[in-house]
Amino acid sequence: MTTRYTDAETAGALEELNTIAGEAWKIHDGRLSRTFVFRDFTEAFGFMARVALLAEKANHHPEWCNVYRKVEIHLTTHEAGGLTRRDFELARAIKGLLE
Repeated sequence: MTTRYTDAETAGALEELNTIAGEAWKIHDGRLSRTFVFRDFTEAFGFMARVALLAEKANHHPEWCNVYRKVEIHLTTHEAGGLTRRDFELARAIKGLLE
């Protein structure tokens, strides 16, 4: 089982992530969250498909919502009851898809 981060560990991991991701990720309702906006639905859906492959490989699946060209992603580790290393690793991998 993955250990849940303390508030201090979460803050440090978020700062490190946003140093490389441009301040885009936030903690909202205890989840690591970000909204992505694409040119159109096809681009948004393609992004979701690529994230799905990453998530399946990591065995760590996001909560998400898609409306037209906007994709909201929320990460948390349910088994740990909060944020863990796994959430921040998946966020970094998602960032890699956008480069």
